[in-house]
Amino acid sequence: EKNKDILVHLLNDILGLTGEAKIKDVKFLNPILNPDIASQKESIVDVLCRDSKGIQTIVEMQVARTTGFEKRAQYYAAGAYFSQADVGGKYQDLKEVIFIAITDFVLFPEDSEHISTHHILNIKTYRHYLKDFKFVFIELPKFTKTKEDQLENIFEKWCYFFKYASETSEEDLQKIVGSDEVIGRAYNELVGYNWTKEERAIYYDDKKREDDNFSCIMQSRIEGKIEGKIEVAKNLLKADVSVDLIAESTGLPIDEIKKLKSN
Repeated sequence: EKNKDILVHLLNDILGLTGEAKIKDVKFLNPILNPDIASQKESIVDVLCRDSKGIQTIVEMQVARTTGFEKRAQYYAAGAYFSQADVGGKYQDLKEVIFIAITDFVLFPEDSEHISTHHILNIKTYRHYLKDFKFVFIELPKFTKTKEDQLENIFEKWCYFFKYASETSEEDLQKIVGSDEVIGRAYNELVGYNWTKEERAIYYDDKKREDDNFSCIMQSRIEGKIEGKIEVAKNLLKADVSVDLIAESTGLPIDEIKKLKSN
Protein backbone atom coordinates (compact mmCIF):
# COMPACT_ATOMS: atom_id res chain seq x y z
CA GLU A 1 0.00 0.00 0.00
CA LYS A 2 2.82 2.43 0.87
CA ASN A 3 4.30 1.88 -2.60
CA LYS A 4 1.04 2.40 -4.45
CA ASP A 5 2.47 5.34 -6.38
CA ILE A 6 5.25 3.11 -7.74
CA LEU A 7 2.62 0.75 -9.15
CA VAL A 8 0.67 3.68 -10.63
CA HIS A 9 3.84 4.93 -12.37
CA LEU A 10 4.61 1.43 -13.63
CA LEU A 11 1.12 0.93 -15.07
CA ASN A 12 1.11 4.32 -16.79
CA ASP A 13 4.56 3.70 -18.28
CA ILE A 14 3.76 0.17 -19.51
CA LEU A 15 0.38 1.16 -20.96
CA GLY A 16 1.72 4.41 -22.41
CA LEU A 17 -0.93 6.52 -20.70
CA THR A 18 -0.48 10.30 -20.72
CA GLY A 19 -2.49 13.42 -19.89
CA GLU A 20 -6.09 12.84 -18.86
CA ALA A 21 -5.82 9.14 -19.68
CA LYS A 22 -3.21 8.55 -16.95
CA ILE A 23 -4.09 6.42 -13.95
CA LYS A 24 -4.04 8.67 -10.89
CA ASP A 25 -4.85 6.21 -8.13
CA VAL A 26 -5.60 2.51 -7.63
CA LYS A 27 -7.23 0.36 -5.02
CA PHE A 28 -5.66 -3.00 -4.26
CA LEU A 29 -8.11 -5.89 -4.53
CA ASN A 30 -8.01 -9.42 -3.14
CA PRO A 31 -5.52 -11.28 -5.38
CA ILE A 32 -7.38 -14.56 -4.86
CA LEU A 33 -9.77 -14.96 -7.77
CA ASN A 34 -12.83 -17.21 -7.78
CA PRO A 35 -11.99 -20.91 -7.46
CA ASP A 36 -12.22 -22.91 -10.65
CA ILE A 37 -15.57 -24.71 -10.65
CA ALA A 38 -14.16 -27.97 -11.94
CA SER A 39 -11.00 -28.17 -9.86
CA GLN A 40 -11.94 -26.08 -6.81
CA LYS A 41 -8.43 -24.61 -6.99
CA GLU A 42 -7.97 -20.98 -6.04
CA SER A 43 -6.20 -18.71 -8.51
CA ILE A 44 -3.74 -16.28 -6.95
CA VAL A 45 -2.27 -13.39 -8.94
CA ASP A 46 0.67 -11.18 -7.92
CA VAL A 47 -1.24 -7.89 -8.08
CA LEU A 48 -4.90 -7.12 -8.73
CA CYS A 49 -6.00 -3.49 -8.56
CA ARG A 50 -8.78 -1.20 -9.75
CA ASP A 51 -8.38 2.41 -10.85
CA SER A 52 -10.81 5.31 -10.44
CA LYS A 53 -12.52 4.42 -13.74
CA GLY A 54 -13.26 0.91 -12.49
CA ILE A 55 -10.73 -0.75 -14.80
CA GLN A 56 -9.12 -3.79 -13.18
CA THR A 57 -5.47 -4.59 -13.86
CA ILE A 58 -3.69 -7.85 -13.13
CA VAL A 59 0.11 -7.85 -12.94
CA GLU A 60 1.95 -11.17 -13.06
CA MET A 61 5.70 -11.70 -12.71
CA GLN A 62 6.66 -15.06 -14.20
CA VAL A 63 10.18 -16.49 -13.98
CA ALA A 64 9.79 -20.07 -15.20
CA ARG A 65 8.06 -21.13 -18.42
CA THR A 66 4.95 -23.16 -17.56
CA THR A 67 2.57 -25.12 -19.75
CA GLY A 68 -0.42 -23.08 -20.83
CA PHE A 69 0.73 -19.67 -19.56
CA GLU A 70 -1.16 -17.95 -22.39
CA LYS A 71 -4.30 -19.87 -21.34
CA ARG A 72 -3.71 -18.89 -17.73
CA ALA A 73 -3.53 -15.21 -18.71
CA GLN A 74 -6.96 -15.43 -20.33
CA TYR A 75 -8.33 -17.51 -17.46
CA TYR A 76 -7.23 -14.93 -14.87
CA ALA A 77 -8.60 -12.03 -16.93
CA ALA A 78 -11.92 -13.83 -17.33
CA GLY A 79 -12.00 -14.51 -13.58
CA ALA A 80 -11.48 -10.83 -12.76
CA TYR A 81 -14.17 -9.87 -15.29
CA PHE A 82 -16.63 -12.41 -13.92
CA SER A 83 -15.92 -11.31 -10.35
CA GLN A 84 -17.66 -7.97 -10.99
CA ALA A 85 -20.75 -9.53 -9.40
CA ASP A 86 -22.10 -6.27 -8.05
CA VAL A 87 -23.27 -5.14 -11.49
CA GLY A 88 -26.52 -7.00 -10.78
CA GLY A 89 -26.94 -8.32 -14.30
CA LYS A 90 -26.33 -4.93 -15.95
CA TYR A 91 -23.79 -6.02 -18.52
CA GLN A 92 -23.20 -2.45 -19.68
CA ASP A 93 -21.66 -1.73 -16.28
CA LEU A 94 -18.90 -4.32 -16.68
CA LYS A 95 -15.47 -2.68 -16.78
CA GLU A 96 -12.33 -3.44 -18.74
CA VAL A 97 -9.74 -5.93 -17.47
CA ILE A 98 -6.06 -5.54 -18.35
CA PHE A 99 -3.62 -8.42 -17.87
CA ILE A 100 0.07 -7.50 -17.73
CA ALA A 101 2.72 -10.21 -17.63
CA ILE A 102 6.44 -9.61 -17.18
CA THR A 103 8.20 -12.85 -18.09
CA ASP A 104 11.79 -13.99 -17.77
CA PHE A 105 11.33 -16.31 -20.76
CA VAL A 106 10.32 -16.00 -24.40
CA LEU A 107 6.59 -16.47 -24.82
CA PHE A 108 6.14 -15.68 -28.51
CA PRO A 109 9.29 -16.85 -30.35
CA GLU A 110 8.08 -15.70 -33.77
CA ASP A 111 7.87 -12.05 -32.65
CA SER A 112 10.96 -9.92 -31.99
CA GLU A 113 9.52 -7.03 -29.94
CA HIS A 114 9.95 -7.29 -26.18
CA ILE A 115 6.49 -5.80 -25.51
CA SER A 116 3.30 -6.85 -27.27
CA THR A 117 -0.30 -5.77 -26.75
CA HIS A 118 -3.20 -8.05 -27.65
CA HIS A 119 -6.84 -7.10 -28.26
CA ILE A 120 -9.93 -8.84 -29.62
CA LEU A 121 -10.19 -7.56 -33.20
CA ASN A 122 -12.32 -8.18 -36.28
CA ILE A 123 -9.96 -10.37 -38.32
CA LYS A 124 -10.97 -8.73 -41.62
CA THR A 125 -11.30 -5.05 -40.75
CA TYR A 126 -9.11 -5.01 -37.61
CA ARG A 127 -11.73 -2.84 -35.95
CA HIS A 128 -11.79 -3.00 -32.19
CA TYR A 129 -15.36 -3.39 -30.90
CA LEU A 130 -14.84 -5.87 -28.05
CA LYS A 131 -12.81 -3.60 -25.79
CA ASP A 132 -13.07 -5.15 -22.34
CA PHE A 133 -9.95 -7.34 -22.51
CA LYS A 134 -6.36 -6.25 -23.07
CA PHE A 135 -3.26 -8.39 -22.65
CA VAL A 136 0.24 -6.91 -22.43
CA PHE A 137 3.28 -9.20 -22.37
CA ILE A 138 6.82 -8.00 -21.63
CA GLU A 139 9.37 -10.69 -22.52
CA LEU A 140 12.61 -9.70 -20.79
CA PRO A 141 14.95 -11.97 -22.82
CA LYS A 142 13.99 -9.93 -25.91
CA PHE A 143 15.09 -6.70 -24.21
CA THR A 144 18.65 -6.53 -25.54
CA LYS A 145 19.98 -3.25 -24.15
CA THR A 146 22.72 -3.98 -21.62
CA LYS A 147 24.07 -0.53 -20.71
CA GLU A 148 22.35 2.27 -18.85
CA ASP A 149 23.38 4.89 -21.44
CA GLN A 150 21.41 2.99 -24.10
CA LEU A 151 18.08 3.56 -22.33
CA GLU A 152 15.90 6.04 -24.21
CA ASN A 153 12.74 6.34 -22.10
CA ILE A 154 11.12 5.46 -18.77
CA PHE A 155 9.66 2.20 -20.11
CA GLU A 156 13.12 0.97 -21.14
CA LYS A 157 14.35 1.89 -17.66
CA TRP A 158 11.65 -0.34 -16.17
CA CYS A 159 12.65 -3.21 -18.46
CA TYR A 160 16.30 -2.75 -17.50
CA PHE A 161 15.29 -2.64 -13.84
CA PHE A 162 13.34 -5.91 -14.04
CA LYS A 163 16.10 -7.67 -15.95
CA TYR A 164 19.23 -6.38 -14.22
CA ALA A 165 18.22 -5.00 -10.80
CA SER A 166 20.20 -7.61 -8.88
CA GLU A 167 23.35 -6.82 -10.90
CA THR A 168 23.10 -3.02 -10.83
CA SER A 169 25.60 -1.08 -8.72
CA GLU A 170 24.67 2.05 -6.78
CA GLU A 171 26.72 4.15 -9.20
CA ASP A 172 24.99 2.72 -12.27
CA LEU A 173 21.63 3.08 -10.56
CA GLN A 174 22.10 6.83 -10.22
CA LYS A 175 22.82 7.07 -13.95
CA ILE A 176 19.71 5.05 -14.75
CA VAL A 177 17.42 6.94 -12.40
CA GLY A 178 18.25 10.44 -13.63
CA SER A 179 15.11 12.48 -13.10
CA ASP A 180 12.92 9.37 -12.80
CA GLU A 181 13.13 8.96 -9.03
CA VAL A 182 10.40 6.30 -8.99
CA ILE A 183 12.88 3.84 -10.53
CA GLY A 184 15.29 4.47 -7.67
CA ARG A 185 12.54 3.93 -5.10
CA ALA A 186 11.50 0.69 -6.79
CA TYR A 187 15.10 -0.53 -6.73
CA ASN A 188 15.52 0.38 -3.07
CA GLU A 189 12.30 -1.43 -2.18
CA LEU A 190 13.49 -4.52 -4.03
CA VAL A 191 16.93 -4.75 -2.46
CA GLY A 192 15.62 -3.64 0.92
CA TYR A 193 12.69 -6.03 0.96
CA ASN A 194 13.11 -7.56 4.42
CA TRP A 195 11.86 -11.06 3.69
CA THR A 196 13.66 -13.82 5.49
CA LYS A 197 14.99 -16.72 3.43
CA GLU A 198 12.11 -18.81 4.76
CA GLU A 199 9.49 -16.23 3.69
CA ARG A 200 11.03 -15.95 0.25
CA ALA A 201 11.09 -19.74 -0.09
CA ILE A 202 7.41 -19.95 0.92
CA TYR A 203 6.49 -17.32 -1.68
CA TYR A 204 8.27 -19.14 -4.51
CA ASP A 205 6.87 -22.49 -3.36
CA ASP A 206 3.35 -21.03 -3.47
CA LYS A 207 3.95 -19.65 -6.96
CA LYS A 208 5.36 -22.96 -8.16
CA ARG A 209 2.41 -24.84 -6.67
CA GLU A 210 0.01 -22.47 -8.44
CA ASP A 211 1.85 -23.03 -11.73
CA ASP A 212 1.84 -26.80 -11.23
CA ASN A 213 -1.87 -26.80 -10.34
CA PHE A 214 -2.76 -24.92 -13.48
CA SER A 215 -0.57 -27.15 -15.65
CA CYS A 216 -2.18 -30.24 -14.14
CA ILE A 217 -5.67 -28.85 -14.76
CA MET A 218 -4.83 -28.09 -18.39
CA GLN A 219 -3.21 -31.49 -18.94
CA SER A 220 -6.18 -33.28 -17.37
CA ARG A 221 -8.59 -31.43 -19.63
CA ILE A 222 -6.50 -32.27 -22.70
CA GLU A 223 -6.35 -35.94 -21.69
CA GLY A 224 -10.09 -35.91 -20.98
CA LYS A 225 -10.83 -34.59 -24.46
CA ILE A 226 -8.64 -37.27 -26.05
CA GLU A 227 -10.31 -40.02 -24.02
CA GLY A 228 -13.70 -38.68 -25.10
CA LYS A 229 -12.68 -38.78 -28.76
CA ILE A 230 -11.42 -42.34 -28.39
CA GLU A 231 -14.73 -43.41 -26.86
CA VAL A 232 -16.63 -41.79 -29.74
CA ALA A 233 -14.36 -43.54 -32.25
CA LYS A 234 -14.99 -46.92 -30.61
CA ASN A 235 -18.74 -46.42 -30.81
CA LEU A 236 -18.53 -45.39 -34.46
CA LEU A 237 -16.44 -48.47 -35.26
CA LYS A 238 -19.11 -50.63 -33.67
CA ALA A 239 -21.61 -48.97 -36.00
CA ASP A 240 -19.40 -49.90 -39.01
CA VAL A 241 -18.55 -46.28 -39.83
CA SER A 242 -15.50 -46.01 -42.11
CA VAL A 243 -12.09 -45.22 -40.64
CA ASP A 244 -11.72 -42.12 -42.85
CA LEU A 245 -15.06 -40.70 -41.71
CA ILE A 246 -14.22 -41.38 -38.05
CA ALA A 247 -10.89 -39.58 -38.48
CA GLU A 248 -12.66 -36.63 -40.04
CA SER A 249 -15.30 -36.56 -37.29
CA THR A 250 -13.01 -36.93 -34.26
CA GLY A 251 -9.72 -35.46 -35.43
CA LEU A 252 -7.90 -38.62 -34.33
CA PRO A 253 -5.07 -39.94 -36.57
CA ILE A 254 -6.09 -42.74 -38.94
CA ASP A 255 -3.37 -45.01 -37.52
CA GLU A 256 -4.82 -44.57 -34.03
CA ILE A 257 -8.31 -45.49 -35.26
CA LYS A 258 -6.95 -48.56 -37.06
CA LYS A 259 -5.33 -49.69 -33.79
CA LEU A 260 -8.68 -49.30 -32.03
CA LYS A 261 -10.32 -51.34 -34.78
CA SER A 262 -7.77 -54.16 -34.53
CA ASN A 263 -8.27 -54.35 -30.78
